[in-house]
Amino acid sequence: METRLTIDRNKQDQALQTTKIRPHWHTYVLHAIYYLVMILLVIFYMLPFWGTLTTSLKSNSEVMTSNPVAWPQQATDEGYVSALEELSGPLLNSLIITMGGAIGSVFLGSVCAYALSKWKFKFRSLFFALLVAATYLPYQAILIPLLQTINALNLYDNIMGLILCHMVFGMPMCTVMMRGYYADVPDVLISQAMIDGNGPWQIYRKIVLPNTKIATITVFVFQCTSIWNEMLFALVLGGYDSKPATIALNELAGTMSAEFNVQMAGSILLALPVLILYMIMGKYLIRGYMAGAVTAS
Repeated sequence: METRLTIDRNKQDQALQTTKIRPHWHTYVLHAIYYLVMILLVIFYMLPFWGTLTTSLKSNSEVMTSNPVAWPQQATDEGYVSALEELSGPLLNSLIITMGGAIGSVFLGSVCAYALSKWKFKFRSLFFALLVAATYLPYQAILIPLLQTINALNLYDNIMGLILCHMVFGMPMCTVMMRGYYADVPDVLISQAMIDGNGPWQIYRKIVLPNTKIATITVFVFQCTSIWNEMLFALVLGGYDSKPATIALNELAGTMSAEFNVQMAGSILLALPVLILYMIMGKYLIRGYMAGAVTAS
């Protein structure tokens, strides 16, 4: 009983001694300025997207006579219908190229990152240094020999040729990104698995991959975004049959006249898959980025 009374008196004494600190007036002013600046930046950032959306819902005649950011007087889907007629095939090509290139580059990068982080072999540091250097290699420097190689393999204007290029040139970045995650897998697990008789591939499949799912998702989404928006390889190595949506959208500009509602509708259609991917994988991406930041620190 005495102990409870003592605890209650101590709490009352602490409450009496605690003084509530009220922020000064200039703190409120700084907060107001901060939120005002943030709102203005958001409006400035979202204004082009809003203009794209409103223009895509207008008729071609209304586009020529109205403000780009004004809401259409009568919304219509004629821009989306026309854009979809032109982009349906290229969008399918982009989907195949993106999925094939992303899956292939993530798999190759994952294997290389596993070997570089968990196994010691000769010239390991040199191999990793070359991979890091490859991430900074400008693609323009190797376009001519790359084109000659693709021609020799009979893969010019072929979807498989573009998938192969994205796999190979995406592998160094995937390796660099995933190596940091794989290095955090405890070596004790690897040693215990080796004692139990598991080989390198079994350890990779049973231990490393299950413990780095977030890293795999993060790198996969990064690769999907990069490949989906890529144009250089498609321009140099692709043609009419393997034309992705980025090239087809650029061709909607026309030569004599431009239908801006069709172009803006095509832009929305091209951006929509990436937006959906980010909305679905958003929580995993945040966890992956945070884990990467902790690893880097």
